[in-house]
Order: sequence, then C-alpha cells, then structure tokens
Amino acid sequence: MRGFRGATTVEHNEKDEILNASHTLLKEMIEKNDIKSDDICSVFISVTSDLDAVFPAQALRMIEGFKYVPVMCMQEIPVPDSLPKCIRVMIHADTMIKQHEVKHIYHNRARQLRPDLQKNEGESR
Repeated sequence: MRGFRGATTVEHNEKDEILNASHTLLKEMIEKNDIKSDDICSVFISVTSDLDAVFPAQALRMIEGFKYVPVMCMQEIPVPDSLPKCIRVMIHADTMIKQHEVKHIYHNRARQLRPDLQKNEGESR
C-alpha cells in the first residue's frame, strides 16, 4: 500500500471552481499512478478554512467507477501564513509501485508546498 499526495489551489471559494480543480487534480493523480478504484482503501481530502462552498469529495464521484470509494473531507490545521485556498489530497491504495516511483501531483500555487517532489516540470501544472 502507498500514499499518493496531491494539492491544488483555487482563486475563489466557489462551488464550481473547487469541484473543477479537485476533479482535475484527482484525475491526474489516478492516471499518472495507474490507480484503479478497487485498489483504493481510502481518500482523505483537506481544505483550508477559507474554502467551504462545497465538499471536494463530490469531484471523485464524477469519475466513472469511483462511486464506492471511501472518501472523507476535513479542514486543514490553520497554521499562520499557510497557503490559502488550498485543497490537499491523500489517496491510500494498493500498488506494486515503489515509494520513489510514486508521482505526487501539485497544481497551481500548491506547487510551492513540495518542490522537492516535482520529478519533472511537465508532470504538474
């Protein structure tokens, strides 16, 4: 089992923007790591306190075959000066991928969270 990390940011606390950014992030995490819905144990999605227009978990439900995947949304710890309007994802899945082969995906301003995990500039937006 491995943990697959990802994060993105939005500009506004708006339902459609949050769902679109979450959907794009989740799709890329799943595709780049060849994750199958039956191999997922759970998905945790956290948001900063300035995002409350929608549960980003709804974005996972938009992906065909992911209806029964257990997913939980939660609020991030409100650390002073942390990245605002940020959505973070952790997928726990069974895989044969080695730890160093996992492709963690960061979009938008969230790229600054873990520049050390950016394996290839072309992989994340």
